[in-house]
Amino acid sequence: MAESTGTEERGIRITLEEIAGAVGDFGTIFPILLGVAIVCPDVNVSHFFLFLAAWFIITGLYYRLPVPVEPMKAIGAVVIAEGLCAGEIVASGIIVGALFLLLGLVGGMAWIGERIPKSVVRGVQAGLALLLLRTSFGYILSDALFAALSIGIILLFFIASQRFRVPDVSALLVILIGLAAGIAVQGMPPFRLMPLPALIIPMPSDFLAGTWDLVLPQIPLTLGNAVLATSLLTYDLFPKKGVDPDRLSRTIGAMNLVSTPLGGFPMCHGAGGLAAMYRFGARTGGANIVAGLFILFFAVAFAPPEVLTLIPLGVFGALLVFVAIELGKHSVKTESYLVTGVIAVLTLVVGLTVAFIVGMVLAFVLERWAGRQLSGS
Repeated sequence: MAESTGTEERGIRITLEEIAGAVGDFGTIFPILLGVAIVCPDVNVSHFFLFLAAWFIITGLYYRLPVPVEPMKAIGAVVIAEGLCAGEIVASGIIVGALFLLLGLVGGMAWIGERIPKSVVRGVQAGLALLLLRTSFGYILSDALFAALSIGIILLFFIASQRFRVPDVSALLVILIGLAAGIAVQGMPPFRLMPLPALIIPMPSDFLAGTWDLVLPQIPLTLGNAVLATSLLTYDLFPKKGVDPDRLSRTIGAMNLVSTPLGGFPMCHGAGGLAAMYRFGARTGGANIVAGLFILFFAVAFAPPEVLTLIPLGVFGALLVFVAIELGKHSVKTESYLVTGVIAVLTLVVGLTVAFIVGMVLAFVLERWAGRQLSGS
C-alpha cells in the first residue's frame, strides 16, 4: 500500500487513478452476493446490487473519501453455508442497523470495541474462512474445469497486482467468462426490467433466528474491521481528513435500516476494502461514484433471475476460496492462538454463534488468570 503524504484532498475527482481504485474491493463483494443468491431462491440479487450501488455513491458524496461499502461477511458466510431465507437476512439487517445507529448516536463505539478481545475477532475471521472453504469445495468438485480456470485467472491477477500495481479485477473477469460460457451453452435469457423493491416484513421467528445465527457473529467483525479499523486507516491515509468511528457507525446503521427491509443485503464499511481502493489509486469520493455506477450495471444485468443459472458453479467455488483466504490471512494476527483456534474449530462443529460465545468466555478467563499470575508474582 502506498505511503500517505498527508497532502491528499477530500473531494470528488474522476480520473484514471480513481477508476482503477474503484474496482479495488470488488473481489469480495461479488462472490458473497452471488453466493447468497444461489443458495437463497427467495432473494433478488439485482436488489442487492441496486442498494449497494446507491450506498457506494451516497458514501462517496457524504465522506468525499474512498470509504468502501461491502456486504457483511459473517452474515454472508453463514447464509451461504446454511442456506437461510430472506426473512432472516432482512431481520439481521434491521437489528444490526438499529444497533450501530444507536451506538453511533451515543458515541459508544470505542467503549464496546475495547470489550471484545482481538483474539475473538480473529477467531470469527478464521471460523468464517473455514465455513467458506467447506462450502466452496462442493462447488469445485461439481465443476472442476471452470474452478481450475477461475483459480488460475485469480492467481495471475494476484501476482500482477502485487508486482505491477495492476488493479485486481479477476472476480469481474471470471464472472464475465462464466456468463459468456453459460450464454454459449444455454442461450441469452429474455430481457426483463428490474422489479421495483418491495417492503419485506420478517416474522418474529426470523428476528430470533437472525439474531442468533447472523447478528451475534457479525457484531465483532463490524466493530473491529468495519468501524474501528476503518476509522484508524482513514487517519493513517488522510491524516487531516480521517473519519470518526461513531460517524462510520451511523452510516452503517442508516444504510441497513433503509435498504434491508426493501431487499438489500446487510452492508458495512471495511478496512481491507479501503486499503485496496487506496492501493490502486483512489483518493477521493469519486472512486465510490465510479464503483457505484459499475455495480449498477450488474443490478440491471442480473434483473432476469435466469442469469444466475448461467454462471458455472466452479466459478463460485473458486471465488469463495479466495474470499476465505482473504479472511483467514488476518486471523493469524491474534493475541491468543488458543482463543482463535478454539473459535475456528467450534465454528465447524457447532456453529459460529456458539463459537463466538465460548471464545468470549475463554478470553475473559485467560485474561483474569493472567492478571492473577501477574499480581501473584
